[in-house]
Amino acid sequence: MDGNGRWAQKQGHERLFGHNAGAESVRACCEYAVEKKIEYLSLFAFSEENWNRPEEEIAGLMKLMFQSVLGERESFMKNHIKFRVIGDREKLSAELVESIVSVEEETAGNDGMNLIVMLSYSGKWDILRAARHYSEEVLKAYMEGSTPPMLDNDLFSSYLSTCDIPDPDLMIRTGGEQRISNYMLWQCAYTEFYYTDVLWPDFRKNEFDLALKSFNNRERRYGNIK
Repeated sequence: MDGNGRWAQKQGHERLFGHNAGAESVRACCEYAVEKKIEYLSLFAFSEENWNRPEEEIAGLMKLMFQSVLGERESFMKNHIKFRVIGDREKLSAELVESIVSVEEETAGNDGMNLIVMLSYSGKWDILRAARHYSEEVLKAYMEGSTPPMLDNDLFSSYLSTCDIPDPDLMIRTGGEQRISNYMLWQCAYTEFYYTDVLWPDFRKNEFDLALKSFNNRERRYGNIK
């Protein structure tokens, strides 16, 4: 979701003004995803690298996240949305983690769209975390005198933070950027990519629909010949 800061600067405001406007795009896209019966929608809200931004901006983003999580609780329940946050929670404030857990638990029984917010997340963090998990399993097996599990794609995927979430079909990147930026590096092996110059605060239902139409017109071969 790129372009919040540039959008704000064009309006003559500070970057946080753009982040607040971007939150409205999040709401609009979630509503449209529910309308289109999309089962999974993930949002790359804050990367591990974003912790290097100015402290004032980080504080504003965390405050916005806290307000958004609690503020959308009623909407999640009304639209049967299951809410989940994936990322390194050790870097988040106790207050924010508490609000996240509260909404996750409240929406756990919902049977509508799965809304996954990637917060303090990076693909490298996820892969390293999975590798450590596997190495622990191997060490445990040797200590118990048993055969360690054979590592393959499925087993490694089971150690990732997204283990119970399908790999993405489509990744949309706004703001004219054309790189993956450490997002779901393992999971995006066969994901379709859609790039647009539209800045995130201007990305609403019409732009979302264009991305979906582009995806629907593609032939996905997964390395095979059709």
